[in-house]
Amino acid sequence: MKTGRLFLSILSLMILAFASAGAQEVNAVPGSPSATAPINPLRIPNGPSKFGGTINLDAPSSTPFWQPQVVPPKGAPNILLVLIDDEGFGAPSTFGGVIPTPNLDRIANSGLRYTQFHTTALCSPTRAALITGRNHHSVGFGVISEASTGYPGYNSVITRDKATIGAILKANGYATSWFGKNHNTPAFVTSQAGPFDQWPNGMGFEYFYGFNSGETNQWQPDLYRNSTRIYPYLNNPGYNLITDMADDAIDYLGRINALDPKKPFFLYYAPGATHAPHHPTQEWIDKFKGKFSMGWNALRDEIFANQKRLGVIPQDAQLTPWPHDLLKNWDELTAEEKKLFERQMEVYAAYLAYTDFEIGRVVQAIEDMGKLDNTLIIYISGDNGASAEGSPEGTPNEMTFFNGVEVPVADQMPFYDVWGSSETYPHYAVGWAWAMSTPYKWTKQVAGYLGGTRNGMVISWPSHIIDAGGIRNQFHHVNDIVPTILEAAGIQAPDVVDGIDQAPIEGVSLAYTFDKTNADAPSKHRTQYFEMFGERGIYHDGWMASTVPFRTPWNGTAPDPKDVVNDAKWELYDLTKDWTQNNDVAAANPTKLAELQDLFWIEASKYQVLPLDASALTRFVAPRPSIVAGRDEFVYTQPLVGTPLGTAPNILNKSFSLSAEIEVPAGGGEGMLVTQGGRFAGWGFYLLKGKPIFVYSLLDLARPRIESQQALSAGKHIVDFVFTYDGPGFGKGGTGVIKVDGVEVARGQLPHTLPFALEASETFDIGSDTGTGVDDADYVSPFPLTGQLEKLTIKLGTNG
Repeated sequence: MKTGRLFLSILSLMILAFASAGAQEVNAVPGSPSATAPINPLRIPNGPSKFGGTINLDAPSSTPFWQPQVVPPKGAPNILLVLIDDEGFGAPSTFGGVIPTPNLDRIANSGLRYTQFHTTALCSPTRAALITGRNHHSVGFGVISEASTGYPGYNSVITRDKATIGAILKANGYATSWFGKNHNTPAFVTSQAGPFDQWPNGMGFEYFYGFNSGETNQWQPDLYRNSTRIYPYLNNPGYNLITDMADDAIDYLGRINALDPKKPFFLYYAPGATHAPHHPTQEWIDKFKGKFSMGWNALRDEIFANQKRLGVIPQDAQLTPWPHDLLKNWDELTAEEKKLFERQMEVYAAYLAYTDFEIGRVVQAIEDMGKLDNTLIIYISGDNGASAEGSPEGTPNEMTFFNGVEVPVADQMPFYDVWGSSETYPHYAVGWAWAMSTPYKWTKQVAGYLGGTRNGMVISWPSHIIDAGGIRNQFHHVNDIVPTILEAAGIQAPDVVDGIDQAPIEGVSLAYTFDKTNADAPSKHRTQYFEMFGERGIYHDGWMASTVPFRTPWNGTAPDPKDVVNDAKWELYDLTKDWTQNNDVAAANPTKLAELQDLFWIEASKYQVLPLDASALTRFVAPRPSIVAGRDEFVYTQPLVGTPLGTAPNILNKSFSLSAEIEVPAGGGEGMLVTQGGRFAGWGFYLLKGKPIFVYSLLDLARPRIESQQALSAGKHIVDFVFTYDGPGFGKGGTGVIKVDGVEVARGQLPHTLPFALEASETFDIGSDTGTGVDDADYVSPFPLTGQLEKLTIKLGTNG
């Protein structure tokens, strides 16, 4: 008995000692579920606090304790970060354009316009720098993931020593979300099999509603809620992702506000617009009818005058000359060309205006919650310069560019009345892209020139920025956004995240420019390299050295330079005197040019830019890691839909066979056996009224088909399609044979195949077709297979 009492006494002392030690660490009211405690901002996430209550032998004589909740610094703002896709500096009204963007205007008029803000010249590299605060090569995004290579600066993997702004803010008590375009998940890990650590949810964003690819069909998007593929467009006439995304963001904000109104939010809003396909609704297209009859040359003059009137370029700025050696003047066009090109621009303008309207609805929702005053809004007008990937004539289907095909104007005219609808996947002509980059020269992809890298940006924070409508001319870069957000929120960049030491943030906060007294302060971002597809630029203290493009951005199949390092022609610009990069002063300043060239190699070595690679479309078919890498046979025993192209068997430029073991029901079979891509670039093998058919959509311009004339009887069958490629080489034709139960029933020739890419926003589907139909004259998606698919085998052969 004495032993028992002694044991209890010792136990009580141990418990009290433990509880007392824990209480010393806690800065909160013990027992309160809402208690908060400081966190260590340099090491996230923090481990659990020591127990701060007391523990005796029974609960009535003990004191409970709840782990303190993490909260952000007092007064930390809500944050809305908006990034538009493929919008040139001269497109929106806020920076002199003729396309009305009243909601961008609204943010600018309540905050600040930034006139020397820069991106990387390409979409996902810019986005990688935006969410990490580091240079794009530093985080593996020297190029888009679909063209990634096995070098640290180009592998499209954001390593764990470079945590995103989502991860940092989440660990500091923010509700974090990502809407719209991702394109920072490696294309080879985007399937339902994961891994998901490189998806938005795995990079610190608690909620994701968007798409993983570089673009998507706005009428039938490849859309995910977190990591689950969803299909809101099915049986939903008039659906468009631009509106749906705003609806979902507003719903999300309302939900967070209703459940925990004191919790600040970080919402990253990245619509697919204005990247092709240009898909506005008809009501928006109608608003711009006849608005671009002046043509692109006169439009440039109008934008340039507007820019001087607004003060977003200096009064002595020069308009860079029209590239007569590359593009026609408007008055040199035929009447048919003018008619088509006007339509292309009307649709693009509608797309931008429509997108700005929907962004305005999100901003209004924040105001309706009473939170606009303490919301930091950063609205970036483009992740690169205007896109010239539509060719000099434009295209009704952007996938033509990714396969090295140009479509003559006469062949585009049949699409005139449906331009922008679900029957097209369009992109405007290069002349409009050049105009949308006014006053600069060149476009998206061109890293050394401001037409490719200078984008308008506006920032508002009503409770802190009092210089409403002010203009800021300091040089800054997209890698400056993370340090800006952290400074505004009063949060330090962590040294350790999830036990991993962090690489330093490479950007520079531009929060100093918020203060009106610093309106004309020198830029704190003094040096910045640029590189894309082997083309280079280097900025330092007002000087810019640039390499002349090896190829035009609309020619992805141009031969690579023999020597990407030494064959480059360099130009030099003094941006303190030459705002638009119009006057090459290299000949008069050889020492300065040499100094900047040396500086480029120093920066390139520091930030994983090497080795330089000038190749373009051929990178799309280069081998890279994937769940399908190295496999030449695939067996599926159940229907499977929504598999992204980067994680599916690739039949391009090779022989292959498809074998489906099916059971046809009484009355006949119909439906999709297997398909990849869709209407605008893809193929399908299916049953139509019981007849096996193989169709190949060659960019919606031709659809060679091989078709059996005999329907399958009820019962079990093995239906094969065997294709023998006429290679080696890219995009060759070949012979296709359909067999039923080992007996040939149809044979035909495919004159060509697609060399580089299927439709980017489509997937690999077995048993139905969830996107656009490969031939919508035959069926309407999802076209499920009747009967039973017992087994599908795909075998990949050689390239001839």
